[in-house]
This record gives sequence, structure tokens and C-alpha cells, in this order.
Amino acid sequence: MGKRTAKNFIRRVFFVALVLRLIPVLLSFNLGIGLDDMFQYDMLARSIVAGNGYRWYAQDDLHLAQQYIQFDLTSVDYDPRGVLTSFRPPLYPAFLALVYFLAGVGPHRFFVARLVQAFLAAALVPLTYALARHFLPENEKAARWAAWTIALYPLLVVYPLSLATENIFFLLVLAAILALLKAAETCRMTHFALAGVLLGLSALTRSVILVVIGLCVLWVWFALRERRAAVLMFGVVLLIVVPWMARNSLLNHRLTGIESSLGYSLYMGYHPQGTGTFQYGISLDLIPILDDGVRDRTGLEAAKQFILDDPGRVPYLALRKLGHFFGLERRAVTYFYSNNFFGHAPTTLLLLAAAVLLLPFVVVSTSAAFGLALVRGNKKTLLLFLILLGYLAPHVLIQAEERFHLMLVPFFSILAAHFWTSGLVAVKRRWSTPAGRWAVSLAALAVLLLFTNWGLELWRDADKISLLFGPNGNQTYFPY
Repeated sequence: MGKRTAKNFIRRVFFVALVLRLIPVLLSFNLGIGLDDMFQYDMLARSIVAGNGYRWYAQDDLHLAQQYIQFDLTSVDYDPRGVLTSFRPPLYPAFLALVYFLAGVGPHRFFVARLVQAFLAAALVPLTYALARHFLPENEKAARWAAWTIALYPLLVVYPLSLATENIFFLLVLAAILALLKAAETCRMTHFALAGVLLGLSALTRSVILVVIGLCVLWVWFALRERRAAVLMFGVVLLIVVPWMARNSLLNHRLTGIESSLGYSLYMGYHPQGTGTFQYGISLDLIPILDDGVRDRTGLEAAKQFILDDPGRVPYLALRKLGHFFGLERRAVTYFYSNNFFGHAPTTLLLLAAAVLLLPFVVVSTSAAFGLALVRGNKKTLLLFLILLGYLAPHVLIQAEERFHLMLVPFFSILAAHFWTSGLVAVKRRWSTPAGRWAVSLAALAVLLLFTNWGLELWRDADKISLLFGPNGNQTYFPY
């Protein structure tokens, strides 16, 4: 495909992706938000726009939230402007603040933010295409299939409705990896510096990416043997994240990272009554503590005690977290339907909706396993493997939800498209060598484990699913 044809394809697929994402946004013009993560990000953004700094739970917001949560105000010197916080990383609230500054903080601010996010979400499509061209330079057809996969992926289509970090996080990570691959080809320091900037901004959006950043630096040092570039990248990342870490450390009077939510996450991840994922009841245990430092220490100490009390449970929780990470993408739709957001739907329509929402990840992830088996080992393949491993590992150790795997879906789509376009003939050819037999066998094992995980998930939740498909399923009111 020539450059002009490729540009025409990118424009066309971007346009389709944008239209699909704009449809739910336009249909939800008056859609508000709940008292969840979105509420917290909105509070932080409004505080920034008001010139009050990085604060949340200002007086009006506190009164609203106290109808549901009894906050402990004794641990903080409460300011009516809100409480200075380090619990959330700063970049997404800053992004929302920019939108609010330009569009105002009136009742339609959520719609404007979602509108902007629809454009950002559509930009994932050309980025995925570009990444595929770097990872699979000989398979342009796979790049097109990967782009279409992201353009049509149902959960990514509706994700702009959520005021969540993922809306800029996915974009930053893909752009950072693309810059890094470009740097590997050109060996230009400016490209390595750009990769460092984008990786640093990714960390200020979700600090879980720090492990991937560390592995990327090591990849540049050892795989590319570009030691000066590795030092430059690492230095640029530090230049971006250290000032915010210093601010948080001064606020909490102790060394603090980009965010002070580790204790909270570990508390949920190792709670004796938990399964390693977000659970509504447990999630409220530490929320009433408004002092971030106290909340973080309390969570860390409790998690440590949970582990010491039952160390044999840690491997079991790691497996459960791995299962949650690769779980079916049904939590959000279950919550919205069971809480009567859409009214009652007949069983046939529910089954169709379930197929549309759940099957894409099943197809993409299982196909990606065989696509990875078909990829020949090289420096770029190593980088891809490090990204997958580096992003998965922290979630297995801390806490996992199925929505967390969405960051990897563009990479999965590239591998899946490689399998779709190569066909079973390529699998048979790969099987003809000893290394290939190992690769295909491991892929088959991964697929078997995925289906086992999904089967166990549906079996464990069979009672809830039965109620959901019952005559009053839209009024079962399951918590998130």
C-alpha cells in the first residue's frame, strides 16, 4: 500500500471510529456522574479552575458526599475550599480542568469533556495502525485489521462517556511506544527524549505504568545498546515526575510517589473477605479518612497484617487477580442494567447485547495468543513482550479489574490481526520447528486457561446472571 493509499485508509477508519464514539456521547447530552472516581476527578478539576489548587471535597461537595459516606474530619485541618490531596495522579484532572476552563463549569461540562474524549479515543485507531506497521512491517494487511478492531471495539466506543484516566492514558502510552520504536529506527536523541516525555506524562496519569517505563529504559540500554539514550529517557521521565512527587512528599511529610493510593489498593487486594479486585463494601472502609497519608499508612499496615495472618492465601489471590485482569468485560453493563438505567429488556435483546459486548475480547485475546506464537523473535518482539509483562505484573501483585486489560487491547489487536491474516497455514509452518512447537503449544495452553477462567467466572456468578436475565433483572441493583 502506497503512502497516499495508507493516508486515505487512516482518514477513513478514523472517521468511522469518531462517528461511532460521537453517537453515545450525543445521545447522553444530559448524562451526569455518580459519587465515584468520576466525582473525584471532577472535584479536582473544578478546584484547579477555581484557583484553589489540587483539592477535593470542598464544602458543597462534602455535604453532598456525606449523605452516603461519613467522613472523618478530625484527621485534617478542614478548609472550606477542600482538602489538599495526593491520592490521585494529576494529569487527568489537569486535562479536565483545561476543558472546564475553556467550556465553563456549568451543568454541560460533562458533555463537553466527553465530546473531547471521543476525538482522543478515535485517535487510538491511527496509533494502533502505526504501531502495527512497526511491529509487523511485512504485514500491512494486519495493520489495517488491527485498526478496524480498535475502531469497532464496543467498550472502547463507549468509554469516552466515562470521566476516567484511561481516556488520555491509552493515548499517551501508545504514542510513547510509537516514539520509542521510531527512536530505535533513527537512533536520534530527540526521538528518545520525546518517548521519555510521553512516558513521564503516562506515569502522571496512571503510575502503574512505571514498571513498563523501567523495562523500556532497560530495553534501550541492553537490546539497542544505546546507553546515552537510555540515560536521557530516564532523566526526562524523572524531570517530569519528580516535581509532583516532591509536592506530595511535602504535603504528607514523608516520601510519597506520584499518588498515595497504594495502601488503599493493597487493602482491597489482600482483604480477607476480598478476591483481589474492587468490591464495593470493602472499598468504603478507608474512604472516610480524608488525610491521604493516614489512609495510605492504614491501608499498608492492614495489608501487611492480612498477608502475615494468611501467607498461603497470597498465591491464590495472585491467580484470582490474574483471572480478574483477563475477565469478561461485563461489570459496567451489569451495573448499569441492574440499576435500571435502560429499563427492562427482553431476554433475546440481553443475549444479543452480551454477545456484542463480551465476544470481542474473547476473540481478540485468544487470537492474540496464536499471533504472538507466530511473531519471530527480534528486538521489537522483545519490547512488546516487556510491555505486556510490565503492565500485567503490578496488577497481579496489587489489585486487578477486567477494565485494566483495555490498555493492552491495541497490542492484542495487532497480534490477533497477525494471526487472522497469516492463517492456519502459518501456524502449521511454525509447528514444523522445535521452537515453533513450543510457541504454538504455549499459545494453545494460554487459550485453554482463558476459557477456563471465563467458565469459572460465569459459574461463580451464575446466580447473579440468572437474576439479571429474570423478569426484574433491571431492578436487581447490583453494586459496582
